[in-house]
Amino acid sequence: MEGAKATAVADWAKRRGHACLRFDYRGHGSSDGRFEDGTIGQWFEDTLGVFDARTDGPQIVVGSSMGGWMGLLLARARPARVAAFVGIAAAPDFTEDLMWDRMPPDLRAKLARDGVIEQASEYGQDPYTITHKLIEDGRKHLLLRGPLAYTGRVRLLQGMQDKDVPWQWSLKIAETLTAADVQVLLVKDGDHRLSREADIALLTQTLDSLCA
Repeated sequence: MEGAKATAVADWAKRRGHACLRFDYRGHGSSDGRFEDGTIGQWFEDTLGVFDARTDGPQIVVGSSMGGWMGLLLARARPARVAAFVGIAAAPDFTEDLMWDRMPPDLRAKLARDGVIEQASEYGQDPYTITHKLIEDGRKHLLLRGPLAYTGRVRLLQGMQDKDVPWQWSLKIAETLTAADVQVLLVKDGDHRLSREADIALLTQTLDSLCA
C-alpha cells in the first residue's frame, strides 16, 4: 500500500476530496503473516473484509496484478457496491494459466512432492515462493472460464512489454466480462508495474474520467 501507484491514487483522491482506502494483504507489506502461507482465497477474504468494514456506498476499485484478480472477485461478489473497476496489469487466474501451465514437468513434480518451490524474482533479491496450496486454492477462484458477471464500468490498463502478464490477458478479461462499458488501454512501451510518471498520469486521468 506504500507503492507508487497506491500512493498516487491516495494523493489523487485527496485532491478531489474523496476518501481512499489502501491495505496490505496478509503476508504483504506492513501486514502480519508470511507470504508463503497465503492463498487466493485468504487474500480475497482480506479484501472482502476490509471492503465491507471500511467503505460505504458505491466505490471505484483499483487493483494491480494480483490485486486485479482480487478486484474482479470483489466486483462479482459486491456488484451493487463496485461502481467501477480499474485493473493495472490485472492477473486473474494467474496461478493456473501463467504459473502452472507454464511450469516444466520437473518443477511441477517438485512442487507436488515438496509443496513449495522458489524462483528468482525481477522485483527484489529474495526469491519468489510458490506453494502447491496456492495453485490448488487458486483453482477455486478462477474467473476466465466463462462469462464474468459484472455490469459496472471497467478500465484495464496494460503494458505491452509486460513480461509477467501478456497484454492479450486484458483482452481476454474484456471478452469475458458481461459489462458493456469496458475499455482496454494499452501502453506500448509499458512494463508490468506501470509506475512511471506517464503511467501514473494515465491512471489518474482514467480515474478522473470515471468520476466525471
